[in-house]
Amino acid sequence: MIVLTVSVLLVAVVARTQLPVLGAGGLLHPARRHSSVAPPVGCRPVTFTGEGVNLVGWHCRTDVRRRGTLIYLHGIADNRSSGAGVITRFLETGFDVIAYDSRAHGESGGDACTYGFFEKDDLRRVIDDVGGGAIVVLGTSLGAAVALQQAGRDSRITAIVAAESFSDLRRVATERAPFFFTAGIIEQAFRLAEQQARFRVDAVSPVDAAAAITAPVLVIHGAADAETPPDHARRLFAALAGPKRLVLVPGAGHNESLRGAVWIEIEEWLDAIVPR
Repeated sequence: MIVLTVSVLLVAVVARTQLPVLGAGGLLHPARRHSSVAPPVGCRPVTFTGEGVNLVGWHCRTDVRRRGTLIYLHGIADNRSSGAGVITRFLETGFDVIAYDSRAHGESGGDACTYGFFEKDDLRRVIDDVGGGAIVVLGTSLGAAVALQQAGRDSRITAIVAAESFSDLRRVATERAPFFFTAGIIEQAFRLAEQQARFRVDAVSPVDAAAAITAPVLVIHGAADAETPPDHARRLFAALAGPKRLVLVPGAGHNESLRGAVWIEIEEWLDAIVPR
């Protein structure tokens, strides 16, 4: 009985001290996927200067009548190579395309992902390097959240395609936490993450930024998304102050909404905003 009691106490101590550390580490350090994929046709390797980090990416030039620039922002634990199809599609429709590895992802610098707290400043600096014309930001998951947070304060952005964004970091991180993470452990993990990466969890809120966005926003989400439930998209859509459209894709889970006829809808929506 004594041994059992001691064992239970030890487990409780380990849980109280180590689980918050593991939680903070999981939040700040998603798996880094490196890529040696050659740039798509029409693209050249570039390094952008972000907010204290170098961002490795591609700058791609259209060879048809130019309409503007589309910036592709990838999701968590991904890199710019997932945008290869986006690049090909939109180069053909008259957009130059920029795709880069987010901080703490791929080949870019930085060792902590802050879900838009610093990433929105990285995007701002990338936009600083873009030439004239319309600027469209197409982001998926993490990338969509970053796009929305920057769009709330950057009138240079002409339109945003936000696929599978979370509405705020605290909510989505709590929803995704393992079942054995109590509310107290989650709160400790947030505090540790904030100390280590020097950011504020509650400041990472696309839904708060939405009220200040005046550019048109196309919100896309999988209706069957179990990782970032579609209620996140509904909250974002309700908060948006400017022109907006919501597309819930039947049967699509996380990272599955950008498919098939959805691409046609994106192109038609953009054609109305940035004519060919």
